[in-house]
Amino acid sequence: MKGLSWIKRRVAKKIWVGNVPIGGDAPIAVQSMTNTETCDVAATLGQIQQLADAGADIVRVSVPTMDAAEAFKLIKQQATVPLVADIHFDYRIALKVADYGVDCLRINPGNIGNEDRVRAVIDCAKDKNIPIRIGVNAGSLEKDLQVKYGEPTPEALVESAMRHIDILERHNFDNYKISLKASDVFMTVAAYRILAAQIEQPLHLGITEAGGLRSGSVKSAVGLGLLLSEGIGDTIRVSLAADPVEEIKVGFDILKSLGLRQRGINFIACPSCSRQQFDVIKTVNELESRLEDVREAMDVAIIGCVVNGPGEAKEADIGLTGGAGSSLIYKGGAKDHKVENSQLVDEMEKEIRQKIQAREQALLDKTQGQPLIATK
Repeated sequence: MKGLSWIKRRVAKKIWVGNVPIGGDAPIAVQSMTNTETCDVAATLGQIQQLADAGADIVRVSVPTMDAAEAFKLIKQQATVPLVADIHFDYRIALKVADYGVDCLRINPGNIGNEDRVRAVIDCAKDKNIPIRIGVNAGSLEKDLQVKYGEPTPEALVESAMRHIDILERHNFDNYKISLKASDVFMTVAAYRILAAQIEQPLHLGITEAGGLRSGSVKSAVGLGLLLSEGIGDTIRVSLAADPVEEIKVGFDILKSLGLRQRGINFIACPSCSRQQFDVIKTVNELESRLEDVREAMDVAIIGCVVNGPGEAKEADIGLTGGAGSSLIYKGGAKDHKVENSQLVDEMEKEIRQKIQAREQALLDKTQGQPLIATK
């Protein structure tokens, strides 16, 4: 893989969501949220596993009722990734899922009742070492802040966050992270910039209600990219009106583009033009589909002609440069062999998987056959 990012990250206090570190020197975690009916245990578990297979580090589950809390108990027993319970208003649900082993509580201390109820949740979180995520959203700001500012603003978001932070700190609780989300990119970015300079806790990034797959991905990439490029952010969720698995894919693509995290194949591909000697778009789409299961980080260049092809192919782990009738495959920066254009996808998939297998074998040999711990 090419060099790591030049971005200098903001140093945040490290907390743990289950076995996943957030903040400090930990990799930026990627997460999503289930959209199944939580009481449908089988469906929710199925979606959690799909998200885990796509690379999710953490999955959030809505727990709006006591019945959902009982379902969460069964879900937590079988889930393979840490789970965050999303809870509003009823503090008893927070206490219940804490007993059932939740890895993080997503609450706003200000909306779960009086001081005694808040204290009960915080004391429980302390006792069980469960972190809390404060989630501030422009669409649900406190009424007095709406009156004070007239409309959602970055300053209103930060003031709301600080109110919730004050509640936690008044009870000597510092095991928390914070999100400040709006559907407006610039409002979100400005709010995070202000808060990042005031606190040391980790920040969960997201552009809320970003939109559909295409528009939401673009909006999220712009907003999260601005913040991440400044070193702000410790965990992210790309909020899309789409299959939650797509949120994980886009999240990793954003991090890969900034050199902040590597997972799976990083395709370097030309947009195609009349010089192309094979169908670049079709080739890339087929390879992406076939290689979705790959977690190993690898640069693969797919270039349709000899203008930019050789230069890109030499820089990639495996490269392909288009030619008339047959194209040239590069391995490790050197020319290796030609392949008929009708066989490009099959041959490239074979070469990529063989390289992954060779890397895995080399690691096994290095550790003298001791089992390796898989990492994302």
